[in-house]
Amino acid sequence: MRKQVGLLYTLPQILWLVVFFAAPLCIIVMYSFLKKGLYGGVELQFSLEAYTAMANPNIVLVTWRTLKISIIATVLTLLIALPCGYSIARSKNQAIRLFLVIVPFWTNFLVRIYAWIAIMGNEGFLNDILRALRLTTESVQFLYNQAAVILVLVYMYLPYAILPLFSTIDKFDFTLLDAARDLGATRFQSYVRVLLPNIKGGLVTAGLFTFVPIFGAYAVPLLIGGKDSYMLGNIIADQLTKTRNWPLASSISMTVTVLTTGLVFLIAMRKPREQKQVFDADPAFLQVAPDGKR
Repeated sequence: MRKQVGLLYTLPQILWLVVFFAAPLCIIVMYSFLKKGLYGGVELQFSLEAYTAMANPNIVLVTWRTLKISIIATVLTLLIALPCGYSIARSKNQAIRLFLVIVPFWTNFLVRIYAWIAIMGNEGFLNDILRALRLTTESVQFLYNQAAVILVLVYMYLPYAILPLFSTIDKFDFTLLDAARDLGATRFQSYVRVLLPNIKGGLVTAGLFTFVPIFGAYAVPLLIGGKDSYMLGNIIADQLTKTRNWPLASSISMTVTVLTTGLVFLIAMRKPREQKQVFDADPAFLQVAPDGKR
């Protein structure tokens, strides 16, 4: 009876995952191994043309560019999010500061992008200031380059890094930093050798929460970037809507999914290995008292 009740509880979740996750993923996998239709769509004929087409030098170049932009944006996001998360964790007004971090989520994604266009455009806020200060007479091109794309991506996904870092740092015992200072460590050394190793899990989570969505970004490179900012998400959208090459779009989507999923699994598998190394290095962890307690 209990098993039946438990099944009823999990049935909505199972249906949700099947309908909105498993089924679309199966369709993408199937389409990636089919032949492109004459007028778009697919033909029910097995083919590997979509995966061989991914060897195109242009797609390889865009893949490398996407990886480069994603890594740079993720690193910059973590460098900004780490002191922010630390500051919030040590603050007495955590609720207010967290509220200020979450506020951007209340505004539509596209509205925030167009706000940056209004700020950095040729007739935008920054150029108006530069002309008012007589630093330039012509508009400075802030938009439509990789730097602008990276800047906006960092802004868009910064809260995704701050929140897990804050959650991890908030649980940290800050007296350990004082102990390290008493033992002769400098402030910087205490942060690097004591704080960072203890919040490694939060750093990894924040990195995943930013890298994965940035790697598949579409709207920001489309609206902010130029020809040198074309990313995989833009190729997938063009193949679906312009050339109607659904197999190629599906194969690229599957490649992105496999790469990001593989990265998540590698990081997830690393934690048990690190725990095993700790047990192997310190036999005291394996000593069990007669009452079953370690």
